[in-house]
Amino acid sequence: MKKNFFSILALGLLMASCNNDDDAVTASPSLKLNLTGLEDLGPDYKYEGWIIVNGAPVSTGVFTVDGSGVLSKTTFDVDATNLAAATKFVLSIEPTVDPSPAPSDTKYLVGDFTGNSATVSSGIVGDFSASTGKYLLATPTNGNMNPEAGIWFIDNTSGTGMAGLNLPTLDSGWKYEGWVVSNGVVLSTGKFSAVDASDEAAPYSGTMMAPPFPGEDFLMNAPTGLTFPGNLSGSTIVISVEPSPDNSTMPFAMKPLVHTVANPAVTGNVIDMNSNLASLPSGTVTR
Repeated sequence: MKKNFFSILALGLLMASCNNDDDAVTASPSLKLNLTGLEDLGPDYKYEGWIIVNGAPVSTGVFTVDGSGVLSKTTFDVDATNLAAATKFVLSIEPTVDPSPAPSDTKYLVGDFTGNSATVSSGIVGDFSASTGKYLLATPTNGNMNPEAGIWFIDNTSGTGMAGLNLPTLDSGWKYEGWVVSNGVVLSTGKFSAVDASDEAAPYSGTMMAPPFPGEDFLMNAPTGLTFPGNLSGSTIVISVEPSPDNSTMPFAMKPLVHTVANPAVTGNVIDMNSNLASLPSGTVTR
């Protein structure tokens, strides 16, 4: 009886040992993402994670984000050798149909590994901690006949027009864009890369020459829900950082500067914008 008992016990231990060995062989090292502030990119774009191994990027996988900011996937199986050797994590924005195996120019979050984790931030896009903004309500493209209908990111307190925005220079994968939210309608004032030059669009301005700075007069071609000439009283003004290329008609999640126009609007005066660093995405990555 004792012999049989010990034989059964030994067999059980052997089976348990085999099972544990199987678990050790089949278990895969993983990378876990805990990120906040990401937004839905729509059907044409996706997020992709990368680890930097011996100076080269290695993809950790792709994911999407829904309208509530929830990631479609947060845990990714990664080669053990690469994961152990990784020095940095990078998150990029990629086309859904992506012809290139390399990261795009639109690199969004980055962080160095310290031990088994990396704290990631949007510092790779730019340092917005010292960013400031000023704007003027005026309509230079119709001779300032409706000053409450236009916004220009200009500082003329010294008597001459100067750039009203102090923002870091962006890499090729990003552009700035100005926005006005008026009566629930979101209007772009145009994309731009330089704060001291005209932006890329003027769909609503008048026919007279505009100043060489980002801005827009809301005088014609009013979208549904608005009547032009407009009145920006009580409107929200936003400077956002947009992926480039960009398929969305709405502001991206990164909004370093915001302000609410007084109601009634004060025209002819330079107005300061507010810093909005809380809108910038961040998080941790654990291996």
